[in-house]
Amino acid sequence: MRQLLFGTTIAIFMTATTLVGASADEKGADELAVEGLSKLMNALSLFVDAIPQYSAPEILENGDIIIRRKNKNTDENESDDKKPELEETST
Repeated sequence: MRQLLFGTTIAIFMTATTLVGASADEKGADELAVEGLSKLMNALSLFVDAIPQYSAPEILENGDIIIRRKNKNTDENESDDKKPELEETST
């Protein structure tokens, strides 16, 4: 009888400590949902930014249709102009 009582006490103690430790480390469902949605929105924003944007099509007099790509960062284009030109060498 004493061994059964001792075994049951140890089992209850180990179960209780496991439950208390797990609940202290885990986040609530609402916190996890907010975190997941914010990560999803950031990923969607990066995906939309990666898609190239285009301006309205232009029809020229000769019938050609031009669809120009919009440049989001004009600073990058300016920095390309400032790059030094490389000399061409003949081999």
